[in-house]
Amino acid sequence: MSHFKSKLLLTGGTGFLGTALFNELSRFEVIAYGRSKPKKIHSKCFIKGNIDSFCKFNSALKGISVVIHCAARVHVMNDRSSNPLEEFREVNTSGTLNLAQQAADAGAKRFIFISSIKVNGESTELENPFNPDDDFIPTDPYGLSKYEAEVGLRKIAGETGMEVVIIRPPLVYGPGVKANFASMMKWINKGVPLPLGGIKENKRSLVSVDNLVDLIITCIDHPNAANQTFLVSDDDDVSTSQLLSNMAAAFEVPNRLLTIPSFWFTFVAKLIGKPAVSQRLCGSLQVDISKTKELLNWKPPYSTAECMKKTADAFIENSRK
Repeated sequence: MSHFKSKLLLTGGTGFLGTALFNELSRFEVIAYGRSKPKKIHSKCFIKGNIDSFCKFNSALKGISVVIHCAARVHVMNDRSSNPLEEFREVNTSGTLNLAQQAADAGAKRFIFISSIKVNGESTELENPFNPDDDFIPTDPYGLSKYEAEVGLRKIAGETGMEVVIIRPPLVYGPGVKANFASMMKWINKGVPLPLGGIKENKRSLVSVDNLVDLIITCIDHPNAANQTFLVSDDDDVSTSQLLSNMAAAFEVPNRLLTIPSFWFTFVAKLIGKPAVSQRLCGSLQVDISKTKELLNWKPPYSTAECMKKTADAFIENSRK
């Protein structure tokens, strides 16, 4: 059983992950902290504020035993900021460490930090997955800001005794997912023939928001989670072609993928100066979750098929509104 009291502080409660997580925390007393109050959260359970190096979190941290820190300045594909690294650092590094130090000073026992697989890197060789203890310093501004936060959190843990748990998810999908994943779903659902059927040699790890939420809840009070770093996935790596086939099956529409060799994408992407697009479509990014499974006696409770179906059903429902 838990060795913690049950009052939690959740940051980023209005985001994709935070919303799903808040809905599953009913057995705890939860205070949500963020920039705007979601309709589903009662006013007495919400505190409005930002995450940065100057914030005072006194009222938010009163009586809190565990902080789950999901809030972040998220990675964006076309960042127009004049100094994106400093802006990522202000929220993801300085803001995180400011919150963590104040949490430790206020008597919090554990701080769960939702980091990113970008701390490990952008890609892997096939069947050579990332491990949680890989030694790597990212150059991507978002990844670097998360890496620096991890380093600072471990230092705070060592100095204060507050336990830190770090979770690095890869791409997270589920009901309400946005960005490229949502775009792919739109085209698949419309039956548009996509020239991606030939991308069968790569492997990518993904995690459904339901499986990620389950792991976070496990880490709230599991004694073996203390001061550990965990990778997470659905434990079912797929090629780009298989991912899109899974989407078609979830929508119950014909699979209209066109089989064009993947090297054509690499060639065209280089030609137009967008090699990163080719990497996301054709490259591999796998994570090894054996430490997570063994140390926490945990496995993803939901299959890829059922999570994809749930995501597709929500997509259809939202498109009708």
